[in-house]
Amino acid sequence: MTTTKKGHSWRVSMALGAAFLAIAAANAASSSVYGVFKDHIYLQTSSSAPAPFGGFPYSFSVQGGGTGALHTPLGASVTLPQSVANNNGDLLDVGFSSESSLLALYPNGTYQLELTGTPTLTYSVTSGYPLSVPQITNGTWQNGVLVIDPAISATLNFSTFSDYSSGVGGHMDIQIQSQDSTGNVNLQQQYATVNVGGGTTVSATPFTSYVIPAGTLTSGGIYQATLSFDSIGSLDTTSVAGGISVSVFTNNLAAFIVGKSTPAPAAPTISSSLANQTGPLGGSATFSPNATFGSGGQPNNTIWIWTVNGQEINFDGVKYELGPGGTLTINDIKNSDVGTYQVVVVTGGGLAMSIPATLAIGSGTPGTPPTITTQPFPQTIASGGTVTFHVVASGAIAYQWLFNGNPLPVGNGVSNAAGATLVINGATSANAGNYSCSVSNSNGSTVSNAASLSVSLTSNIGRLINISCRAGVGTGGNILIAGYVIGGQGTSGTLPILVRASGPALVPFGVGGTLPDPELKLYSASTQLATNTGWAGSTQISAAASAVGAFSWGSGPTNDSAIYSTPSAGAYTAQISGAASDTGVALVELYDATPVGTYTPSNPRLVNISARVQVGTGGNILIAGFVIGGATSKTVLVRASGPALAGFGVAGTLPDPQLQLYSGSTLLATNNGWGGKTEIANTAASVGAFNWANPSSRDSALLVTLPPGAYTAQVSGASNDTGVALVELYEVP
Repeated sequence: MTTTKKGHSWRVSMALGAAFLAIAAANAASSSVYGVFKDHIYLQTSSSAPAPFGGFPYSFSVQGGGTGALHTPLGASVTLPQSVANNNGDLLDVGFSSESSLLALYPNGTYQLELTGTPTLTYSVTSGYPLSVPQITNGTWQNGVLVIDPAISATLNFSTFSDYSSGVGGHMDIQIQSQDSTGNVNLQQQYATVNVGGGTTVSATPFTSYVIPAGTLTSGGIYQATLSFDSIGSLDTTSVAGGISVSVFTNNLAAFIVGKSTPAPAAPTISSSLANQTGPLGGSATFSPNATFGSGGQPNNTIWIWTVNGQEINFDGVKYELGPGGTLTINDIKNSDVGTYQVVVVTGGGLAMSIPATLAIGSGTPGTPPTITTQPFPQTIASGGTVTFHVVASGAIAYQWLFNGNPLPVGNGVSNAAGATLVINGATSANAGNYSCSVSNSNGSTVSNAASLSVSLTSNIGRLINISCRAGVGTGGNILIAGYVIGGQGTSGTLPILVRASGPALVPFGVGGTLPDPELKLYSASTQLATNTGWAGSTQISAAASAVGAFSWGSGPTNDSAIYSTPSAGAYTAQISGAASDTGVALVELYDATPVGTYTPSNPRLVNISARVQVGTGGNILIAGFVIGGATSKTVLVRASGPALAGFGVAGTLPDPQLQLYSGSTLLATNNGWGGKTEIANTAASVGAFNWANPSSRDSALLVTLPPGAYTAQVSGASNDTGVALVELYEVP
């Protein structure tokens, strides 16, 4: 007999943390967890008693795997799975405005749950929600959030009541989790007893307080606290077939905690009601919260929580899109999307909640099948490399990649076959063929053009041979810092590198306000390796620049600076500042100076470049150029971090970095908000990029496979705003 917590947090579902008891049948998989659950959610925003959340605080859900049906005490049969907004793996999840309305459809009594691959479950439960709801009884509440000083240990006290640990099984749980990019805080304590056919104890005694250790929280960070209490009434075990799964009636308390910061940011406000929306079947509708944030504008770590009929919406960038200012767009509208929508916005300064609004089906042009706007294009990849195929389609709600006309299964290096970007790792001759994508919505499907994949055994593999970044150079922490990594799996030796810092040399190209005297310094960690202020017409620099195809600085000395070196594998930085502490626009360039025709896959190569700069507008946006050499295509991950930098103490970050990828003047791809895409997160982890903790942040990323040639990645404010941003380019092996 085990006690398990249902896998819900408020950032995943409004049905908070329903605890349940489960015994898997002898002929069921040991990991099988299934049952039905009834939850009641409260939101605490002050030291007074919490209030039921929104218009649908009661919920009924079914959790399990496969397909099947739920037979209710009323004789109804519900086909599973049902469409649910939270996309949390539930087979059914619906909200209700009151306990009576929930019980009208799902009353106490006998349920039968039939799921493919699991024993039929029949059981009868009586009782109801606990009489009282737990709540936090101490602490400093400001603007709807609990403010805690991260520098000291904080004790949260909880209320107690007569049914605190009563019933056949009692369970209590406190969980505190990060909700923004400040870290991966996950604190938890449980109390549970099980008295059905055995005994299990998670905690020896019920607890009435919890200590958050000093140093756990971050100044300005946002955290969700969830306090749950379950009570199980009379359980009829005689009708249980195969195993036991107990329906638990749960009261859940949600509260937001922020780390105290000085000065405290302004609290958000939602001054007007959401406007009711009407959209045609197959069309789109957008809700706007019209939130304001004081004179400082919207903070980078703002949390937007949208719900429909009490269930939290999971933003996937396709069906549900989170836009600037917290707007919610619902695409491919179906009858099941009709309902009540509400938003909660949380910052380090407080919390605001909108008045609910409704979405209705109205007249209008019926939806049409998706239209493909960007076709996948052919690729030639080195054997063992990673390749991606990408399609962009207007109105698409589902994707299925095809290999030689047949649906492509995942596995054996193939992933994301049901997404817009197909990823194939470790390509071999078996992967060679034609790839196309079928995109669909409720009105039909469209198949893209076929793109061929060729797998080459050449030793002249695609690789990064030149990387550059042009940006404004300031003083102090605002100088131009370019990081780069030399290496590659299975490589050894050194790599000849030419690093240049151009200032005056940019004037002939019409660049205004150039840095008159760029000083270039190379570092390995904190160790300075080399420095140059004015290249003095060096013949070595001139010859190396000519060999790699760099633009000419002429034969005479200028104040532009350069360093030629042969480093081994490792991480390095090139720092450009004004020799006289002046400012201006500069260009940093890194060239792989390996002599033509001598490269082999065992030679080290450039595998990563990054630059953190102040992003302006117009000619002062961040522009990073790179060149792919060799005879085959190369897959790269390009990231533009703005809000994600706040967790590292970077102030004044760019709130909404827009990333655009160009080949010459041709726009190849664009992104503004990465949307938590699995292929981006998995690739970032595989190449060692730092984690983006918030899937709804406006940080942007592109995962693309590119043939040999020159490209530029441009980072700007999507709203024409400014701030500090980090651009990163990674080789994907």
